[in-house]
Amino acid sequence: MDFKFEKNRIYLENEKGECIAEVTFPQISQNEVNINHTYVDRSLRGQGVADKLVKELAVFLRKNNKKAISTCAYAVDWFENHPEFNDVCK
Repeated sequence: MDFKFEKNRIYLENEKGECIAEVTFPQISQNEVNINHTYVDRSLRGQGVADKLVKELAVFLRKNNKKAISTCAYAVDWFENHPEFNDVCK
């Protein structure tokens, strides 16, 4: 998947340039973000896209020495099921 990165957002576009999946993570402080939203278009559901998005974010956070809190229910569940990323989630 060819995820795109912009400040506080990782997303996927279709061939028309429309957002079809995203995870958003606004900055709380210099080294902390809030994972507050995960979205996957119906056309992609059941294909593990949300899992790939949040994993991409977790790797990004680790690489950039940032921590996250999650207020998005999907992200909360994802981190509970991926203890190998406990170092980036509060």
